[in-house]
Amino acid sequence: MPEPASVFGEKSRLRALLDHFSVIDDPREPWRVAHPLPEVLLLVVCGTIADCDDYDHIAAWGEAHLPFLREMLPYHHGVPGGRWLTLLMNRIDPGLFSSCFTAWVRATWPERPEFVAIDGKTSRRSHDRGHGQAPVHLVSAFATTARLVLGQEAVSDKSNEITAIPVLLERLSANGGLTGATVSIDAMACNATIAGAITAAGAHYLLAVKANQPTLRAEIEAYFATAPAEAVCVASDLDKGHGRIEERTVWISRETDWLAGDRRFPGELRLPGATTIVKVCSRTELKDRCRTDTRYYISSAALTAQAAADAVRGHWGIENRLHWVLDVVFGEDQARLRTGHGAKNMVVVRHFAINLVRAVTDKKSIKLRRKAAAWDARYLASILGLSTR
Repeated sequence: MPEPASVFGEKSRLRALLDHFSVIDDPREPWRVAHPLPEVLLLVVCGTIADCDDYDHIAAWGEAHLPFLREMLPYHHGVPGGRWLTLLMNRIDPGLFSSCFTAWVRATWPERPEFVAIDGKTSRRSHDRGHGQAPVHLVSAFATTARLVLGQEAVSDKSNEITAIPVLLERLSANGGLTGATVSIDAMACNATIAGAITAAGAHYLLAVKANQPTLRAEIEAYFATAPAEAVCVASDLDKGHGRIEERTVWISRETDWLAGDRRFPGELRLPGATTIVKVCSRTELKDRCRTDTRYYISSAALTAQAAADAVRGHWGIENRLHWVLDVVFGEDQARLRTGHGAKNMVVVRHFAINLVRAVTDKKSIKLRRKAAAWDARYLASILGLSTR
């Protein structure tokens, strides 16, 4: 095997990728291994970047581009077939694979994120009704400013996001990975346990307050209805595009003493360090109708009205810039992986691919970058960080 530094730069994204792949345990008996695990994972990531959305296509792409792959790793026995790829990806521990991904992101993009959005997504066609298997549901963390996937955690079949989020937070916060960040999560996570886990990681929380916390929501709603003008700060903005005009107005207040101390009811929700409450009203004009929406949030950060507006708007970046891209560009909702760990691991592979593709600085769309990577190995080499071809 050639020394990696002789093939690509010392600090390249590809070098970091192979280094982190090397720590993943291979579930096979060593004497039966014809295709080492780093070769398999590199093939799957490269094939996914190059517009291949299932293992048969990835194997066919690898066979056609074997000379390119051999510039990075030996591939003495060529590339495995699609069925063999499926079997192996089904056996890799998804928790270890996710940890490898998070460690790679931190090594490749070491700057601490400013805003982190956490949200869940279901791979809709990964279910198997015949065996009573629910579709795969993963909770992902997305750095909204850097547009970078930071990590993910699978939700077990008999659980929900509330159990997966603390595990993901623990992984992300290792070695101060979340220090100083603002972590936004939707309403399900509006509880003291998750708020405490975020503050313990040295980060601030921004949690949506909805019907699952009716008392807290009613109190915040009543506060903004009666608060004196000097206790509230306001920011507004107007957004035009895609056939709509949206006006958003954000009110914030830092008078939160009434949220702590002796509450009226024993056992009532207490969020540690609650500092800012937020009200967001949006009015959207479409071609044929107009809709309005009011949302409430609570945060441990001392936010200004504009910072609150940016954080709330940034949270929805995980829907538009990650989940939408995975469904529309990577075809995740159409994937039919059902057995073993294959569906969970393939989500992580797509996250590897989307981070690498998005790091390119040209003006192509993500979809066109994938097409170009499939057409031109030199373009794929640039995505991987190879300095020469």
